Amino acid sequence: MGVETTLPNRKDNNKVLHPSPEETNSISKSRKCRRRHRKMSPVQKLYETCKAVFSSCGAGIIPSSEDIQKLCSVLDAMRPVDVGLTPELPYFRPTTAKRTPPITYLHLFECDKFSMGIFCLPPSGVIPLHNHPGMTVFSKLLFGTMHIKSYDWVVDAPEKTPTIENQQPTIEIQQPTTANQNPAIENQKPTPENPIPSQVAPPATRLAKVKVDADFTAPCDTKILYPADGGNMHCFTAVTACAVLDVLGPPYCDPNGRHCQYYLDIPFSQFTVDGVSVPEEEKEGYAWLQEIEKPDLAVVGALYGGPQIQEK
Repeated sequence: MGVETTLPNRKDNNKVLHPSPEETNSISKSRKCRRRHRKMSPVQKLYETCKAVFSSCGAGIIPSSEDIQKLCSVLDAMRPVDVGLTPELPYFRPTTAKRTPPITYLHLFECDKFSMGIFCLPPSGVIPLHNHPGMTVFSKLLFGTMHIKSYDWVVDAPEKTPTIENQQPTIEIQQPTTANQNPAIENQKPTPENPIPSQVAPPATRLAKVKVDADFTAPCDTKILYPADGGNMHCFTAVTACAVLDVLGPPYCDPNGRHCQYYLDIPFSQFTVDGVSVPEEEKEGYAWLQEIEKPDLAVVGALYGGPQIQEK
C-alpha cells in the first residue's frame, strides 16, 4: 500500500523537476518577455506606444480617447535624462546676436504614420506661428519655461481681403528675389507693430480665435492639438532655455498636402470685413491670420544622443 501511495507522487515530482520541451520553451519565452519589459527605456516605450496608437490613424483621423490618454501618460512621465538632455548642452546657451537665435532639432523617428523629435530652444528662441494640417500633435515640455500662443479657425468666417480700418498702412509680404538673398533684406518682414507701407492690399486673410496665450513651466501636462481644435496653429517662444518633445501623427508631407504653412497674426481691430463683428470686450481673443512665406527661422539639425530606439 505504501508503494501505491508513493508512486503517483514520484511521477508528479518528475513532472515538476523535468518539464516537457514545450513547457521549457514557454517558460523561457515568458522570462525573456519580462526581462525585455523591465529593460525597455522610456523613449522605446514612447515609440512602441506611438506605433500602436497611430497604427490605424491617418490625416484627419484622431486617435481614440483611450489611446490619447495612453500616449499622454507615457509623455507625461518623460524627463530630460530619458532622451539624453541637460540644460547645460550648447543648444541652450544664450546668444549675443541681435537676430532670433537658432533652434536645434533632434530627430528621433519618422514613418508615414507618426514622427518623434525634440526642439531645443535657447532663451528668446522662437518657432513662428504655423499650422498642422490634418494632424494630431502631442507636445511635452521637458524643461524650462515656454510661452505658447495658439489659434483655431473661426468656423464659417468669410475668407476674403479685409478693408483697412482708418486707412492704416496695409501689409505686403516681400518675396525673396533669390535663394541667396541678403539676410538684411530678407528680414524686412512685416509685423503688426512695424508694417511695411504699401499700396497693395493684403492677400486673403482669415479670422481665427485665440485658444491659448500663456506661459508654461516644466513639469506640466502634455499639450494636445487636433486637426480642427486645440490650437492647430501655434507659436512657441522660449522664456528660458527649454526643450519640447513633439509627436506628430501623421507627420508633414508636401506630396500628400500636409505642408507647413506660416502665418502673420494681425490684431482683429486693424481690419474690418463685412458681416464679421465681435463684441468690444472680446476683440483681444481674435486675430486675422495672413499666410506668409517661411519667416526668418534657423533650425539646425543635430544628432540625437539619448537611448536608441529599436525598430521592429
